[in-house]
This record gives sequence, C-alpha cells and structure tokens, in this order.
Amino acid sequence: MVFFFNKKTETTHKDLPPKEDYDELVKLFKRCDVNNDGRLSWEEVKAGFRRLHSRFPVYRTHRAFQMADQNHDGYINVGDELDKLVTYVLECYPGTIKLRLI
Repeated sequence: MVFFFNKKTETTHKDLPPKEDYDELVKLFKRCDVNNDGRLSWEEVKAGFRRLHSRFPVYRTHRAFQMADQNHDGYINVGDELDKLVTYVLECYPGTIKLRLI
C-alpha cells in the first residue's frame, strides 16, 4: 500500500527555527510599528513583509491577520499576538530569514 502523506512527523531539535531568526523577526515587526502604539496595522505588517522581500506581501498580510489577529480588531498586538505572527512568518520562509534581510 502506498502512503502519500507521512503518518506522523515528530519535530526534532534541528527542525526548529533558530532563535536568532525568531529574534530578528520580532525586532523587524517592532520597528514596523511606526506610530509606537503597540499594535501593528495592516499597512505596518505589509511593510514588514516588503522588508522580507515577499513576492506576495498583500496575500502574506492577509494570511498573517487570519493567523495572528485572534480578537479580530484589525490590529496585531505586539504584546500577545506578535508571537503568532512571527511563527507564521517562520513557516512561510523556513531557513531563509537571514538571506531575506540582507
């Protein structure tokens, strides 16, 4: 019998993104908060994806808000929702964060 999908994949230490990539993305999106209100608007998140040289910044922003904006207020709170945004970005660009920030 042929299986097209892995039954279960376990995350190992080498599969986890480096802590430096996570920290760089946190700094990147905090710098995108230009009005320093502690919330990232649609345009600020889109600017972050543009700094990452995303080919589809509008699509990535839309998906990021679906993933990270849990209270659906139209903003990503830097305090509690930024982690979900960074996790989404790391899933989109595995292992290429340093190259994208050059």
